[in-house]
Amino acid sequence: MTDRSGGPATTLGAPAPGGGRDDRRPTRRPRPRPRTGNRPSLGARLRRDWQLLLMTLPAIGLLAVFHYAPTLGNVIAFQNYNPWDGVLGSPWVGPAQFERLFGDPRFWNAVGNTLTIATVQLVFFFPIPIALAILLDSVLSPRLRLLLQSIVYMPHFFSWVLVVTLFQQILGGAGLVSQMLRQNGHAPLEIMSDPDAFLFVVTSQMIWKDAGWGTIIFLAALAAINQNLYESAAVDGAGRWRRIWHITLPGLRPVIVLLLILKLGDILNVGFEQFFLQRDAFGSGVSEVLDTFIYHQTLVTGNFSAGAVAGLTKGLIGLVLILIANKTAHRMGENGIYRRV
Repeated sequence: MTDRSGGPATTLGAPAPGGGRDDRRPTRRPRPRPRTGNRPSLGARLRRDWQLLLMTLPAIGLLAVFHYAPTLGNVIAFQNYNPWDGVLGSPWVGPAQFERLFGDPRFWNAVGNTLTIATVQLVFFFPIPIALAILLDSVLSPRLRLLLQSIVYMPHFFSWVLVVTLFQQILGGAGLVSQMLRQNGHAPLEIMSDPDAFLFVVTSQMIWKDAGWGTIIFLAALAAINQNLYESAAVDGAGRWRRIWHITLPGLRPVIVLLLILKLGDILNVGFEQFFLQRDAFGSGVSEVLDTFIYHQTLVTGNFSAGAVAGLTKGLIGLVLILIANKTAHRMGENGIYRRV
C-alpha cells in the first residue's frame, strides 16, 4: 500500500521505517500528582522569617506583660480572695464563687441589660457607619468631602464626660429644650432621667460620638472597589441604588462580616464610663451592665473573687461567640478572622 508520494504508507501508531514510531501519534500527558509534604519544616521557616519574627517581638512582649500575665490572676475566681493575704494565702473554695454569683439576681439583671443594649446598638448603630461611608464616598468635591469627614470624626475625640454633659445640657430637665418648652407653657423634658428612655439616650450618644469614626474602615474598603464596575453598570442603565446594591455592598461584604464577627465577640463589652456616669440618673435597674457590676463588686464592696468570676465568664462567652461567628462566616464563603490552613 502506497501513499500519494509513492512511498510505503504507514498507519497511525504503527512502527515507522527504521524502527522508530510515527511522530504523529498522540501522546498522553502525565497527570499532575497531588502536592504532599511540600510545606517547609519549622526550622526552615524560622530561618526564612527570622527578620519578621524579630520585628514582632515588641508587640509580643507588650501582650505578654499587659494581657497574658494578668490573665493568670483569674485564679482568684476559685478562691475566697483577700488582698492582704494574697493569692498564695487566700483559701481555695473551688466553684463556690461561681455558684454564689450565678445565684445573685443582680448579676443576671446586669447580663440582661448588657445583652439588650448590645442588641439595640448592633441593629441601630452598626449599619450607620456603612451608610455614612457610602454618602461620604459619593461626594465629588475632595475639599467638601474632607470637611465633612473632619466634622463627623470630631466627636470621637470627646470624652464620655463631655458627651453626657452636652446631652444633659440639651435634653435634661434644666436643659435648652426644657427651657424653651417652659417659656411656651409646656412641661419640660425628663428624658435624661426617664428609665424608659435609657436605650434611646445611650444609643443616640454612641451614634453621635462614634458613627463618624466607624466610617474609616468602610471608606478604605470603598476605595479598593474597581471603579470600572460602576462605569459599566451606568452604561448598562443601572441607577444609583442598583449600583449600591450590586457593586458597593458586595464589595463591602468581607469587611462587614469581619467587623460583625468582632462586634459579636465584644458584645458583652458595651462600655463602662458612659453607663457609670448615668447610673444614678436612670437607676441601676436599667443602666447596670456587666462592667459597672464588676466595678461595684470589686472596688466598692471589695469582693474581688466575684468580680473575677464575672470577668472570666464574660471573656469565655465572648470567645465562644467569636468561634461561632467565625465558623458561620466560613460557611458563607468568607475568610472571617482566621482560617485553618
